[in-house]
Amino acid sequence: MRFLTRPWAARSLGAEEAFGPRDCLFGSYQGTSPRGYEYITLLSGSVRGTDTGLTLFPYPKREGGNAPPRQGFPIRPRSGHDPLTPEEEEGAEVLRHMNEVLARIQELEDALEVPHDIWGRLRGAWKRAENEADPKMAEIVRQARRMQPVLRDLEKRIRRVLRRHRELVPLDRVQEMDRASMGWLSRQPGRSIVERAGSSQRILATVRRENFDTLENRVLHAYSRLAADVAREWLREHPRAKESARYTQVDGFKKSCRALTRTLAEMGVMIASAGVQPNYVLMQDRSYREVHDGWLRLLLRRKIEDDLWAWQAETWTDFAVLSIILAIDELEEAKLVAQSPISWNEEAVGGRWFDQDRPIAVFWLRDTNRIVEVQARPERPGPLLSAAQAHVALRISDPSRSDLPRRVAVWTPHAMRRIVLEDAVREAALLLNQIQPLAQMEVLRDGLIMTPARGLASQASAVQGKATATAIAIGPAGDDLASGFEAVRVFIRSELYEVGA
Repeated sequence: MRFLTRPWAARSLGAEEAFGPRDCLFGSYQGTSPRGYEYITLLSGSVRGTDTGLTLFPYPKREGGNAPPRQGFPIRPRSGHDPLTPEEEEGAEVLRHMNEVLARIQELEDALEVPHDIWGRLRGAWKRAENEADPKMAEIVRQARRMQPVLRDLEKRIRRVLRRHRELVPLDRVQEMDRASMGWLSRQPGRSIVERAGSSQRILATVRRENFDTLENRVLHAYSRLAADVAREWLREHPRAKESARYTQVDGFKKSCRALTRTLAEMGVMIASAGVQPNYVLMQDRSYREVHDGWLRLLLRRKIEDDLWAWQAETWTDFAVLSIILAIDELEEAKLVAQSPISWNEEAVGGRWFDQDRPIAVFWLRDTNRIVEVQARPERPGPLLSAAQAHVALRISDPSRSDLPRRVAVWTPHAMRRIVLEDAVREAALLLNQIQPLAQMEVLRDGLIMTPARGLASQASAVQGKATATAIAIGPAGDDLASGFEAVRVFIRSELYEVGA
């Protein structure tokens, strides 16, 4: 297998080289798929009778990593810790970007509730995301709203139990004795209880003391700590939303959780470990039950983030596909004539939140009489797309003419540091020009690169012979989203309306 830093790269990594944070983690193979690596197959095709494949390797969750070698990558920030070093700052920024991309993807779940207007609802949600002062609803925002009164209720009545202890108790205050304390009394010198009590007039007896270290309080303690950490992360990721009601609500919730954590620690309550079996109180007491449910949801969020961190590039591909669909759908003459069923997953699998058949959407341009298909991870990419190693494409055809259908290759390279667009378009255009002899049943001369903006939305293009490559750096929120998405609109219009030229 060849290790590629870009899907269009002509040179692979050498035996002594390792992937770095500016690289995309691609692999390319011919023949049978290799073993011994953890990867996802993005594209399987055939070029001149030889089976080929494009794979994606995960980002390392810890420093270092083997098979393939990966070095120098930002590490996901530790829960409950603010970044202190430049390396931790970079990891926190990568996490913020990942969560913003995830937010745009998850807005599709809400849009699916109205099947006849999925793309219109999603476009409206993305438009709102361009305003970073109005942050999107998140799990911690929902819990800040719902759980605040629950925590106030529990603070007033933190459940306690009376547990038996043996202590030396004054004779006039003895209420209960068990077998062990009676045995102790029988061994003391004297003929009466008064004599056996000695000069202190105390005997060993059973007393009941309040104890707050119960399972339900341990879960409450674990929840308050975790919720405070998640709230702090959310506040750190939305610094421009300080004037919004959601920011104020989450900030107040964080402070309440911290105060409750201190109170429970002073009471001697331990912290529950994940996976505990709920007892009667956690199942039957309404407030404790809601705390337990909220705790499980936040734990699930942590588990999902682990998977998403490794497979951010897959999530980014879905983001790019959705942006292309939205750009086509908003054309006045575009009519959605076919759409593959979109199956939403309860958990992200390999960085992907939804599955769909291929193509994901088919549009008819009524006035220009063209059919536009949006293809993501096509099963039969054809030799041109296989040689270009692009696992997203547009297929444009005119049913009234005998012209060959035209494809536009779409690359979605994701790296943890910004990609130099000028280098990318030059190399991609060169590859497109080199594969032109493979054109027999279709035409592929143009390519689009969609990559994270990392705070600097921009675009570039290059021409090599008859091939043209365009790169767009787009972000998931704020100005990066607004500027990047406008560039996608311009590119889509230029491609669709020059087909017949």
